Amino acid sequence: MTRDEIYDHLAQVYLGKRKKSDEKKKRQFNAWILINVIITGIIFSSVFYGLTAFFTQKPLPLENNVIYSLNRGLISIDYNFEDAFSQEKKFFMKLENINVSKYNNLQFSVRGKEEGAPGVIKVMFENHKNETASYYVQGVGLDWKEHIIPLEEFRQITDWTSVKSVSFVLEVWNVEDKKGIVLIEDVSFSS
Repeated sequence: MTRDEIYDHLAQVYLGKRKKSDEKKKRQFNAWILINVIITGIIFSSVFYGLTAFFTQKPLPLENNVIYSLNRGLISIDYNFEDAFSQEKKFFMKLENINVSKYNNLQFSVRGKEEGAPGVIKVMFENHKNETASYYVQGVGLDWKEHIIPLEEFRQITDWTSVKSVSFVLEVWNVEDKKGIVLIEDVSFSS
């Protein structure tokens, strides 16, 4: 082998390796560009989708059923009119002058226990003007029953912007069983 052939061979080996490493770097560079373009596209599309979903938000079905919960737990009212001198048993919920003018109904579930069911419960409201109004709920038995009472049934209340209390009242002259337990739950205002 001559000196020129050796130089050419070494140059090809050296330049060939150099060409391969350049091609490898170009491929890596192109792959990183492609990955970055894909990630950027995903980010922009998700931001675009999020903003369009936010600005073109459809009303939720519950927006028409706005609910303000007064009590999510169970209320138990024990009553005994057999030997008592009291003419009524009352469960009083203080509301701290709540504005309920944007609501249409009072709703709750009620039932009597096996010890006795009253049959009738009086629901009373009082506002900051000391106006009171009541409504009689019929058919309180041993099974759970949900009641939805329109606030317009409480005609004596003229100002619903500052309601002080709601009460559940059992009256001795109006109950079927003179002794028993009443369970009330999920007391709330709804529209």
